[in-house]
Amino acid sequence: MNQAWDLVDLQVFCLAARRGSFVGAATELGISPAYVTKRIAGLERALGVTLFHRTTRRVLISDAGEAAYAWARRVLDTAGEWHAQGPASDGALAGTLRIATSLRLGRNHLSPILARLSDQHPALELWLELVDRRIDLLDEGFDIDIRMGEVSEPHLIAHPILPSVRVLCAAPAYLARRGTPRQLADLAQHDCLLFRERHQSFGVWRLQGPRGPETVKVTGTLGSNHSDVVNHMALAGKGIVLLSSWDVDEQLRNGSLVRVLPDYRQNADVWAVTAARAQQSPKLRRCLSFLVDELRAGPNALHTFTT
Repeated sequence: MNQAWDLVDLQVFCLAARRGSFVGAATELGISPAYVTKRIAGLERALGVTLFHRTTRRVLISDAGEAAYAWARRVLDTAGEWHAQGPASDGALAGTLRIATSLRLGRNHLSPILARLSDQHPALELWLELVDRRIDLLDEGFDIDIRMGEVSEPHLIAHPILPSVRVLCAAPAYLARRGTPRQLADLAQHDCLLFRERHQSFGVWRLQGPRGPETVKVTGTLGSNHSDVVNHMALAGKGIVLLSSWDVDEQLRNGSLVRVLPDYRQNADVWAVTAARAQQSPKLRRCLSFLVDELRAGPNALHTFTT
Protein backbone atom coordinates (compact mmCIF):
# COMPACT_ATOMS: atom_id res chain seq x y z
CA MET A 1 0.00 0.00 0.00
CA ASN A 2 1.35 3.39 -0.99
CA GLN A 3 1.49 5.59 2.15
CA ALA A 4 1.36 8.91 0.23
CA TRP A 5 -1.53 10.44 2.16
CA ASP A 6 -1.70 13.16 4.79
CA LEU A 7 -4.13 14.46 7.42
CA VAL A 8 -5.76 16.83 4.95
CA ASP A 9 -6.76 13.84 2.80
CA LEU A 10 -8.34 12.18 5.84
CA GLN A 11 -10.17 15.37 6.83
CA VAL A 12 -11.61 15.81 3.34
CA PHE A 13 -12.58 12.13 3.14
CA CYS A 14 -14.30 12.10 6.56
CA LEU A 15 -16.27 15.23 5.79
CA ALA A 16 -17.38 13.85 2.40
CA ALA A 17 -18.41 10.61 4.12
CA ARG A 18 -20.46 12.44 6.77
CA ARG A 19 -22.10 14.73 4.21
CA GLY A 20 -22.57 11.98 1.62
CA SER A 21 -21.54 14.54 -0.97
CA PHE A 22 -18.34 15.85 -2.50
CA VAL A 23 -20.08 19.15 -3.24
CA GLY A 24 -21.30 19.42 0.36
CA ALA A 25 -17.79 18.76 1.67
CA ALA A 26 -16.35 21.34 -0.73
CA THR A 27 -18.91 23.96 0.34
CA GLU A 28 -18.18 23.42 4.03
CA LEU A 29 -14.42 23.55 3.49
CA GLY A 30 -14.56 26.52 1.13
CA ILE A 31 -12.78 24.69 -1.68
CA SER A 32 -13.82 23.47 -5.12
CA PRO A 33 -15.59 20.13 -5.68
CA ALA A 34 -12.84 19.27 -8.17
CA TYR A 35 -10.23 19.62 -5.41
CA VAL A 36 -12.27 17.33 -3.12
CA THR A 37 -12.50 14.77 -5.93
CA LYS A 38 -8.75 15.01 -6.49
CA ARG A 39 -7.87 14.53 -2.79
CA ILE A 40 -10.20 11.55 -2.40
CA ALA A 41 -8.95 9.94 -5.62
CA GLY A 42 -5.39 10.34 -4.35
CA LEU A 43 -6.35 8.76 -1.02
CA GLU A 44 -7.98 5.84 -2.84
CA ARG A 45 -4.78 5.26 -4.80
CA ALA A 46 -2.70 5.46 -1.64
CA LEU A 47 -4.92 3.01 0.25
CA GLY A 48 -5.56 0.77 -2.74
CA VAL A 49 -9.34 0.69 -2.22
CA THR A 50 -12.48 2.32 -3.60
CA LEU A 51 -13.87 4.57 -0.86
CA PHE A 52 -17.01 5.71 -2.66
CA HIS A 53 -19.31 4.37 -5.35
CA ARG A 54 -19.95 7.27 -7.73
CA THR A 55 -23.06 7.80 -9.81
CA THR A 56 -24.10 10.81 -11.86
CA ARG A 57 -26.31 12.03 -9.01
CA ARG A 58 -24.56 11.13 -5.77
CA VAL A 59 -21.77 9.23 -4.04
CA LEU A 60 -22.23 6.29 -1.68
CA ILE A 61 -19.56 5.15 0.74
CA SER A 62 -18.33 1.61 0.05
CA ASP A 63 -17.75 -1.19 2.55
CA ALA A 64 -14.03 -0.46 2.36
CA GLY A 65 -14.87 3.22 2.82
CA GLU A 66 -16.79 2.44 6.03
CA ALA A 67 -13.74 0.66 7.43
CA ALA A 68 -11.43 3.44 6.25
CA TYR A 69 -13.70 6.05 7.85
CA ALA A 70 -13.40 4.39 11.28
CA TRP A 71 -9.61 4.23 10.86
CA ALA A 72 -9.37 7.83 9.62
CA ARG A 73 -11.40 9.09 12.61
CA ARG A 74 -8.99 7.37 15.00
CA VAL A 75 -6.00 8.90 13.22
CA LEU A 76 -7.52 12.40 13.29
CA ASP A 77 -8.59 12.04 16.91
CA THR A 78 -5.11 10.92 17.92
CA ALA A 79 -3.57 13.85 16.04
CA GLY A 80 -6.00 16.25 17.72
CA GLU A 81 -5.26 14.90 21.18
CA TRP A 82 -1.51 15.14 20.57
CA HIS A 83 -1.90 18.76 19.52
CA ALA A 84 -4.03 19.49 22.60
CA GLN A 85 -1.28 18.12 24.88
CA GLY A 86 1.61 19.77 23.06
CA PRO A 87 3.68 22.61 24.50
CA ALA A 88 2.07 25.16 22.19
CA SER A 89 -1.45 24.05 23.02
CA ASP A 90 -3.90 26.53 24.54
CA GLY A 91 -5.92 23.68 26.05
CA ALA A 92 -8.48 23.62 23.24
CA LEU A 93 -9.82 20.23 22.22
CA ALA A 94 -9.98 18.90 18.65
CA GLY A 95 -11.13 15.74 16.95
CA THR A 96 -14.47 13.96 16.87
CA LEU A 97 -16.78 13.01 19.72
CA ARG A 98 -19.85 10.84 19.04
CA ILE A 99 -22.53 10.70 21.73
CA ALA A 100 -25.75 8.68 21.91
CA THR A 101 -28.74 9.12 24.19
CA SER A 102 -32.53 8.91 24.29
CA LEU A 103 -34.72 11.31 22.34
CA ARG A 104 -36.08 13.64 25.04
CA LEU A 105 -32.88 13.81 27.07
CA GLY A 106 -30.89 14.60 23.96
CA ARG A 107 -33.25 17.23 22.61
CA ASN A 108 -34.02 19.07 25.84
CA HIS A 109 -30.79 18.71 27.77
CA LEU A 110 -27.75 17.45 25.84
CA SER A 111 -28.20 19.56 22.72
CA PRO A 112 -27.82 22.94 24.53
CA ILE A 113 -25.02 21.48 26.66
CA LEU A 114 -23.11 20.40 23.57
CA ALA A 115 -23.65 23.85 22.05
CA ARG A 116 -21.83 25.33 25.04
CA LEU A 117 -19.07 22.73 24.74
CA SER A 118 -18.66 23.69 21.09
CA ASP A 119 -18.37 27.36 22.06
CA GLN A 120 -15.42 26.47 24.31
CA HIS A 121 -13.80 24.11 21.79
CA PRO A 122 -14.72 25.16 18.23
CA ALA A 123 -12.31 22.64 16.68
CA LEU A 124 -14.17 19.76 18.34
CA GLU A 125 -16.50 17.90 15.97
CA LEU A 126 -19.60 16.78 17.90
CA TRP A 127 -22.23 14.30 16.74
CA LEU A 128 -25.33 13.60 18.86
CA GLU A 129 -27.36 10.52 17.93
CA LEU A 130 -30.88 10.24 19.40
CA VAL A 131 -32.10 6.65 19.45
CA ASP A 132 -34.82 4.62 21.14
CA ARG A 133 -32.67 1.52 21.64
CA ARG A 134 -29.59 0.37 23.51
CA ILE A 135 -26.59 1.03 21.28
CA ASP A 136 -23.34 -0.94 20.98
CA LEU A 137 -20.58 1.59 21.58
CA LEU A 138 -17.83 -0.50 20.01
CA ASP A 139 -19.65 -1.74 16.92
CA GLU A 140 -21.35 1.59 16.21
CA GLY A 141 -18.35 3.80 16.95
CA PHE A 142 -19.73 5.92 19.79
CA ASP A 143 -17.55 7.49 22.47
CA ILE A 144 -20.24 8.16 25.12
CA ASP A 145 -23.73 6.81 25.74
CA ILE A 146 -25.92 8.72 28.22
CA ARG A 147 -28.44 6.18 29.45
CA MET A 148 -30.88 5.31 32.22
CA GLY A 149 -31.06 2.09 34.21
CA GLU A 150 -28.53 -0.64 34.83
CA VAL A 151 -25.30 -0.95 32.87
CA SER A 152 -24.99 -4.71 32.40
CA GLU A 153 -22.29 -5.00 29.71
CA PRO A 154 -19.07 -6.13 31.46
CA HIS A 155 -16.79 -4.50 28.89
CA LEU A 156 -18.23 -1.00 29.40
CA ILE A 157 -17.26 1.58 31.99
CA ALA A 158 -20.13 3.36 33.77
CA HIS A 159 -19.69 6.88 35.12
CA PRO A 160 -22.53 7.88 37.49
CA ILE A 161 -24.33 11.14 36.75
CA LEU A 162 -27.44 11.20 38.94
CA PRO A 163 -29.62 8.77 40.91
CA SER A 164 -33.14 8.63 39.51
CA VAL A 165 -36.26 6.48 39.23
CA ARG A 166 -39.23 6.05 36.92
CA VAL A 167 -42.58 6.74 38.55
CA LEU A 168 -46.24 6.12 37.78
CA CYS A 169 -48.37 9.19 37.16
CA ALA A 170 -51.58 10.35 35.51
CA ALA A 171 -53.63 13.50 34.98
CA PRO A 172 -56.17 14.38 37.71
CA ALA A 173 -58.92 14.23 35.06
CA TYR A 174 -58.12 10.60 34.26
CA LEU A 175 -58.13 9.58 37.92
CA ALA A 176 -61.42 11.43 38.52
CA ARG A 177 -62.98 9.50 35.64
CA ARG A 178 -61.47 6.03 36.18
CA GLY A 179 -60.53 6.02 39.85
CA THR A 180 -57.13 5.74 41.54
CA PRO A 181 -55.35 2.35 41.66
CA ARG A 182 -54.88 1.10 45.23
CA GLN A 183 -52.53 -1.81 44.52
CA LEU A 184 -50.21 -2.77 41.69
CA ALA A 185 -52.56 -5.42 40.29
CA ASP A 186 -55.18 -2.70 39.72
CA LEU A 187 -53.10 -1.38 36.81
CA ALA A 188 -54.29 -4.32 34.71
CA GLN A 189 -57.78 -2.77 34.75
CA HIS A 190 -56.58 0.70 33.71
CA ASP A 191 -55.58 2.39 30.47
CA CYS A 192 -51.80 2.39 30.56
CA LEU A 193 -49.78 4.42 28.10
CA LEU A 194 -47.23 2.07 26.62
CA PHE A 195 -43.75 3.48 26.26
CA ARG A 196 -40.62 1.45 25.49
CA GLU A 197 -37.54 3.42 26.49
CA ARG A 198 -34.64 1.80 24.63
CA HIS A 199 -34.21 -1.38 26.71
CA GLN A 200 -37.57 -1.77 28.48
CA SER A 201 -39.89 -4.72 27.84
CA PHE A 202 -43.01 -3.58 26.02
CA GLY A 203 -46.22 -3.93 28.07
CA VAL A 204 -44.48 -5.27 31.19
CA TRP A 205 -43.68 -2.95 34.09
CA ARG A 206 -41.13 -4.24 36.62
CA LEU A 207 -41.22 -2.11 39.75
CA GLN A 208 -39.75 -1.97 43.23
CA GLY A 209 -42.35 -1.73 45.99
CA PRO A 210 -42.95 -2.44 49.67
CA ARG A 211 -42.65 -6.20 49.04
CA GLY A 212 -39.60 -5.94 46.81
CA PRO A 213 -39.58 -6.36 43.02
CA GLU A 214 -42.97 -6.97 41.37
CA THR A 215 -44.13 -7.27 37.78
CA VAL A 216 -47.44 -6.26 36.25
CA LYS A 217 -48.70 -6.79 32.71
CA VAL A 218 -50.30 -3.59 31.40
CA THR A 219 -52.34 -2.84 28.31
CA GLY A 220 -53.69 0.19 26.52
CA THR A 221 -54.72 1.45 23.12
CA LEU A 222 -52.14 4.24 23.00
CA GLY A 223 -48.36 4.04 23.06
CA SER A 224 -45.11 5.24 21.54
CA ASN A 225 -41.35 4.86 21.64
CA HIS A 226 -41.06 8.62 22.36
CA SER A 227 -41.62 9.88 25.90
CA ASP A 228 -42.95 13.22 24.60
CA VAL A 229 -45.86 11.41 22.98
CA VAL A 230 -46.94 9.40 26.00
CA ASN A 231 -46.34 12.43 28.22
CA HIS A 232 -48.79 14.47 26.13
CA MET A 233 -51.26 11.58 26.18
CA ALA A 234 -51.07 11.46 29.96
CA LEU A 235 -51.62 15.22 30.20
CA ALA A 236 -54.68 14.78 27.99
CA GLY A 237 -56.14 12.34 30.52
CA LYS A 238 -55.66 9.22 28.38
CA GLY A 239 -54.10 6.95 30.99
CA ILE A 240 -51.34 6.09 33.44
CA VAL A 241 -47.72 6.43 32.37
CA LEU A 242 -44.33 5.28 33.71
CA LEU A 243 -41.66 7.92 33.09
CA SER A 244 -38.32 9.05 34.51
CA SER A 245 -38.49 11.46 37.42
CA TRP A 246 -36.55 14.14 35.54
CA ASP A 247 -39.03 13.80 32.66
CA VAL A 248 -42.13 14.61 34.78
CA ASP A 249 -40.65 16.66 37.64
CA GLU A 250 -42.06 19.99 36.47
CA GLN A 251 -45.52 18.55 35.74
CA LEU A 252 -45.70 16.91 39.16
CA ARG A 253 -44.75 20.23 40.75
CA ASN A 254 -47.44 22.20 38.89
CA GLY A 255 -50.11 19.53 39.41
CA SER A 256 -50.82 18.74 35.77
CA LEU A 257 -49.75 15.17 36.64
CA VAL A 258 -49.96 13.39 40.00
CA ARG A 259 -48.20 10.32 41.34
CA VAL A 260 -50.02 6.97 41.20
CA LEU A 261 -49.03 4.20 43.62
CA PRO A 262 -46.18 6.34 45.02
CA ASP A 263 -44.70 3.38 46.93
CA TYR A 264 -43.66 1.87 43.60
CA ARG A 265 -40.78 2.94 41.40
CA GLN A 266 -38.35 1.60 38.82
CA ASN A 267 -34.62 2.20 39.03
CA ALA A 268 -33.47 4.60 36.32
CA ASP A 269 -30.14 6.05 37.48
CA VAL A 270 -28.49 8.21 34.82
CA TRP A 271 -25.07 7.07 33.60
CA ALA A 272 -22.45 8.15 31.12
CA VAL A 273 -21.09 4.95 29.57
CA THR A 274 -17.81 4.64 27.68
CA ALA A 275 -15.96 1.77 26.07
CA ALA A 276 -12.54 3.23 26.87
CA ARG A 277 -11.21 4.47 30.17
CA ALA A 278 -11.44 8.25 30.23
CA GLN A 279 -7.92 8.48 31.68
CA GLN A 280 -6.57 7.16 28.37
CA SER A 281 -7.90 10.12 26.39
CA PRO A 282 -7.65 13.76 27.52
CA LYS A 283 -10.41 14.67 25.06
CA LEU A 284 -12.79 12.02 26.40
CA ARG A 285 -11.92 12.80 30.03
CA ARG A 286 -12.53 16.53 29.71
CA CYS A 287 -15.70 16.21 27.62
CA LEU A 288 -17.11 13.59 29.96
CA SER A 289 -16.44 15.81 32.96
CA PHE A 290 -18.14 18.73 31.23
CA LEU A 291 -21.26 16.69 30.39
CA VAL A 292 -21.55 15.25 33.89
CA ASP A 293 -21.16 18.65 35.56
CA GLU A 294 -23.72 20.25 33.24
CA LEU A 295 -26.28 17.47 33.68
CA ARG A 296 -25.89 17.71 37.45
CA ALA A 297 -25.92 21.45 38.00
CA GLY A 298 -25.89 23.45 34.76
CA PRO A 299 -28.73 25.50 33.25
CA ASN A 300 -30.01 22.37 31.45
CA ALA A 301 -29.50 20.00 34.38
CA LEU A 302 -31.71 17.00 35.03
CA HIS A 303 -33.96 17.47 38.07
CA THR A 304 -34.37 13.99 39.51
CA PHE A 305 -35.78 12.41 42.65
CA THR A 306 -35.63 8.86 44.02
CA THR A 307 -38.61 8.59 46.42
